[in-house]
Amino acid sequence: MSREPNAHLIAVMDEAKVSNKGLATRMRDAAQRRGTSLGTTHVSVQRWRDGVGIQPETAAIMADVLSAKLNRRLTPGDLGFFRQFQESTAQPVDYPSTVPDVLSMLDGLAEERAEAPPDGRLAVEEADLSSAVLSWMIARPDGIQADKPAHQRVGMRDVRAIRDAASMFMQLDFKYGGGHGHKALRHYFRHEVLPLLDASYSERVGTALFGAASEVSQLLAWTAYDTGNQRLAHRYMTSTLRLSQVIDDRMFGARILGNLSHQANYLGNHAQAIQLARAAVEGAKGRATPRAMALNSAMEARALSNSGDPIGAGRAMNEAERHFERADMAEDPAWLGYFDSAELMGELCHCFRDLRMRRESVEAAQCAVDDTDPKYARTLGFCRMVLAQSHLLNGDLEAAVTTASLAVDGGDTLQSSRFQRYVTDFQTEVSTHAANPTVAAFNDQVHDALARLNDDE
Repeated sequence: MSREPNAHLIAVMDEAKVSNKGLATRMRDAAQRRGTSLGTTHVSVQRWRDGVGIQPETAAIMADVLSAKLNRRLTPGDLGFFRQFQESTAQPVDYPSTVPDVLSMLDGLAEERAEAPPDGRLAVEEADLSSAVLSWMIARPDGIQADKPAHQRVGMRDVRAIRDAASMFMQLDFKYGGGHGHKALRHYFRHEVLPLLDASYSERVGTALFGAASEVSQLLAWTAYDTGNQRLAHRYMTSTLRLSQVIDDRMFGARILGNLSHQANYLGNHAQAIQLARAAVEGAKGRATPRAMALNSAMEARALSNSGDPIGAGRAMNEAERHFERADMAEDPAWLGYFDSAELMGELCHCFRDLRMRRESVEAAQCAVDDTDPKYARTLGFCRMVLAQSHLLNGDLEAAVTTASLAVDGGDTLQSSRFQRYVTDFQTEVSTHAANPTVAAFNDQVHDALARLNDDE
């Protein structure tokens, strides 16, 4: 059977000025550094140039080699491999198998812009998702390679600097939405954080360093999610889940599963959201503080509420509250500091709203609004919109629109694509009252706020 030559591979090799023999040698060396063996020869390369198929692992090594040669990130698709599968709507999880694999993946992700694609949908195959969750649940930790020879030595001062930077970017995210600092954060992650993971450090420093890198990677996932780039956010999350496995940080890994559940719930993939949240709860048992377990149970409650399961959701909400009652009995990591009683109430008010429990929804949402620190502007905006929807459940249109107007009034929160969806969902709910002067004024307010936001860009 005749095949078409692989024009993409030929063009990239020409650009890199590498011969068949030279590429084969580089690939064998790269495989050896990964601890594997590769029998690639110049004949193999010529066959691939002629259009013969290639194994995924071999294609990944080739992409890494040519990426290093050209100093830009290439994928197997850029080399003409597996392109027939790229138009599929399903996004494979692609859970990295080794530490070099996950670092290479994160390096590539940090080159991608977070602007939301025209189609924000994300489809994840059930088998891929189950495979990633199972890998995290049962895999042994890789462990830290302490005191390895390297040109740079890392200390706890470097770790503290990364955590301080993560804290600063997190505050920007809470106030202005994920798109505001994502570009600067990914540049910092790629050029300042990832290189340190290949440096020399003690086991104590290395463990702390991988933990800090996971926090930055998780924030990149969250900011991409808030921007509306679901595919990029999902890939960051699964890569961060794998990164947490290196140092056996089950509490942080469970948090990432909770984030994946949050995203699946937001996208309407309720079965996946429930599965991911339950994996977070089970995977963290005995390894997480009560505050962290409260967060995990809250994510399970959110997923069950959105799927219309009042019994299961009620159980999970009760578990979240019971865990939170013990929240001060253990020392929490700094990344969990935001999860206070107001944040928990914010999660629960979403549950009551989705379960259409009218009185409980208003009470919980009002409590969340009253108690949320204004520095968490986006969270406060979400809670106000839930309170507005709760007033609608109770038939109080005037209170609903007044509350929604307060949520929009700040303006900064509108930079979050997720918050914009809360607003548009509310506008859809009140569209039957479009002639009402209060509703018309609110719609004008939203229009003007978005216009000002665009003018500021």
